Order: sequence, then structure tokens, then C-alpha cells
Amino acid sequence: MTLPFQNTYAKLPATFFEEVEPTPVLQPSLIAANDDLGQELGLDPAFLRSEEGLAVLAGNAIPEGAEPLAMAYAGHQFGGFSPQLGDGRAILLGEIAGKDIQLKGAGPTPFSRRGDGRSALGPVLREYLVSEAMHAMGIPTTRALAAVLSGELVLREAPEKGGIFTRVASSHLRIGTAQFFAARGDLESLKALVDYANQRHYPEAIGALGLLQNVIARQADLVARWMGVGFIHGVMNTDNMSLSGETIDYGPCAFMDQFDPAQKFSYIDRQGRYAYANQPGIAQWNLTRLAEALLPLIDDNEEKAVELAKAELEKFPDIFKAAHLKIFSEKIGLPDNRDEELIQSLLDLMAGQQADFTLVFRSLSGGPETFSAQFKDDGPARNWLDRWLTAGKHDISLMNTVNPIFIPRNHRIEEVIEAAKQDNFIPFHEFLKVLQQPYVEQPEFSRYQSSPSPGEVVCATFCGT
Repeated sequence: MTLPFQNTYAKLPATFFEEVEPTPVLQPSLIAANDDLGQELGLDPAFLRSEEGLAVLAGNAIPEGAEPLAMAYAGHQFGGFSPQLGDGRAILLGEIAGKDIQLKGAGPTPFSRRGDGRSALGPVLREYLVSEAMHAMGIPTTRALAAVLSGELVLREAPEKGGIFTRVASSHLRIGTAQFFAARGDLESLKALVDYANQRHYPEAIGALGLLQNVIARQADLVARWMGVGFIHGVMNTDNMSLSGETIDYGPCAFMDQFDPAQKFSYIDRQGRYAYANQPGIAQWNLTRLAEALLPLIDDNEEKAVELAKAELEKFPDIFKAAHLKIFSEKIGLPDNRDEELIQSLLDLMAGQQADFTLVFRSLSGGPETFSAQFKDDGPARNWLDRWLTAGKHDISLMNTVNPIFIPRNHRIEEVIEAAKQDNFIPFHEFLKVLQQPYVEQPEFSRYQSSPSPGEVVCATFCGT
């Protein structure tokens, strides 16, 4: 079987990766294949659903033209630096149509650090649902090409069904990739990375400073978009921030139900480092680590390099604030009247009454009664609504294209995973169908709109790999 791989990453110096082949599984079966994405890549949907395609997606066969490898990178994880991380359970097959095709859970690699290189079924389904929902909402993200049931068990806290996820990305280059070479003083490889990243993502950029400028702008916009839909990444480590500006690595992540700026979901984030409101500051902190790694290439004079990098990093708050204000102004239907105080007062009202983030913003286009019904005490809500009504002419059609009805709520994902553990994938496919049209009224699936009851709230998520 021959697929149109380009393999530009495999042509980089050997310091960038380790060659490794997927480890076959005993009895794989297809859970889902993304026909639309496959067609974008020039792949026949019939191939994805064939036995030949299943063998590739399960890691049981290496297609002709692929050059499988595990990528090397480092990273700050919860503030602590690990000089050696790398793809411990992911194998890059190569690139098709300029996009990385990667198998997650396809077996151990030289970077597995005593891990089995496998993935449990739950994280596979979670990443499929959340990444495709993000794409449907117009937020830059890695994509899901396929999910496969491995037919084998993986041992975590208890034996669980195993799965393999096929991820598509503009690239898998990370801030941690630059840190990997900087930590080793390998300026030759670092320069190769800068040239490659610019060629692939920012062809008009010049050198390391140009790369830094573009990544700062992309990440500021990305985090603003996350916050516009109430998304909390959960593990904003430097190895989980892509140079392309796409959302990557959907482990302990979730969308908020009741609005709380201090909300966090990662079980291991005990201090709330990656809580909702902390995401902009963490993004800037991570970008500072990228700048530090790139300093030797920004200028030969270290003092001048620091000054140039610092000047770019200091632009982040303004870039983020502008993007955030634009998004939330659109969410309240006032794109030309960017009233920061009006927006903040609504967020404060939502936080004070623990109102549902998604339902409140969507209800604004439904009229005063619909909006007021989202709050326990509708008096303050009606007061805010009076201010909003006099603030200008509202663009209702715009609001209905930026305020989703359906998001991948955590309790619904858990329902899907529990059903799948019993070999019932109907809830997965139904929820996926709903999430592919997040802004469209779907009365037959209205149950997916609702906030969880107290007994359904899932306050912690796990990597689960």
C-alpha cells in the first residue's frame, strides 16, 4: 500500500527523532473514521474503512512511503524542567498534504520511560470528541482522523480496553522542541528547527526573532479563543504548546459548566496553576521559555538578544487583550462597541451566581426571559440586561455564530466512555454528530445542551494514558 507521504521531518538531523515502528495489536477494530478530514488529505474514505486501512490505523502495517519515528523534545511540566521527554506513546508516520499523521497509543518508543506506549480507550474517545468539537467551533486545533479499538487491555489503575488514535496536525513542533536543543547547547539543531518551523508555518518570518513574534501572536489569539468558549486546557506545559498555534494534547481538559475563573480540571494540578483565568499568564510564561531557548539565535550579543526578546514578550498582554475583547464583544453582539466593563460585569454576575457559561451567552439572543432564567436571582441579571439593551444595536446573527449551543460537556464525555467500555459506541457517534454542528439548534438532541446536575459534575480529569 502506498500513501502520498512527504516526510520532511524525517529529513531533519538525527538529533530530532528516533526511528521506531508501531507495535502490532492482536485484534483491532475501527471505532470511527473521519471521512471529511480524510478527503481533505486526499485519502479515500473507503481506504480508511478497509482492512488495509485498519491495519495502518492500528499500527499493524506500515504503508509504503512512511518513515515512522518518535519526536524528541523537552519541557517545563507544572513549572519544573524535564530535559528529556519526547513521544513516549506517539509515532509520527509522516506528512500527507502538509499535515502530520501520528498514531497515539501505538506502542513503546525510546522515549517511553518504562511506559507501555499504549493508550486506554477513554483518552482516545475524549480527544476525538474534544478536538473535533474545537474544529467545529473554529478554534485552531489538531484533528481526529480515526479511533481504533486495539482488542487488547492496558493496565492502569485497573485493566482497561486499549485504543489507538490517529491525530492530524499542522505539525507537532512544540516550545519543548526548542528547549530540547537549547538545553544541550546544540545550536546547529536549534537553527535547523527555526528554519524548518518558519518554512512550514511562517514563510515570511526571518530567523529566530521572526519565529518568536509569530508564535506569540498565534498563542495569544488561541488562548483568547479558548476562553471565549470556556475551555480549560489543563496541562499547559511547554511541551503541550505548539509552534503552529494549534491546540494540542487533550488530556486533563474540559469546558466549564458553571462559570468560575478559578476552575481547574486536571487531577494533578493541585495548586490551580492552569486554571481558567491563569491561562493567559501561563501562555506568556511559556513563551518566555521559548524566547530563552532562542536567545543565542536572536543575536550574538546576549544583552541585545534579551532586549529584543523582551520587547516581543511585552507585546503579549496587549495582543491577548485585544483578541479577548474582540471575542467577548462579539459574544454579546456588540462587535463595534467593545465595552470591557460591560463584559466584565456580566462575567462577575455569572461567577457570583454560578451560572452556566455556555447557556448564559447563548441565551442572550433568545430574549430577556430566556436570559434571566439562567440566574438564580434574576434581579441583577435584569439590571445588567437593561445596560446591555441601551449599549447599542445588537448583532443577533453574529452572536449565534460565536456562542455555541453544544459543547463537549465533561459529564456527557464520561457517559460516552462508560458506554464504550461496555462495547456500546452508539452514544459516542451520536454525541460526535451533535458536536459537529455546535451553533445549530438540534431539538432532538436538546439533552446535550444542559448543564450537569450536582450528581453528574465531573470536577477532575486525568491523562489516562
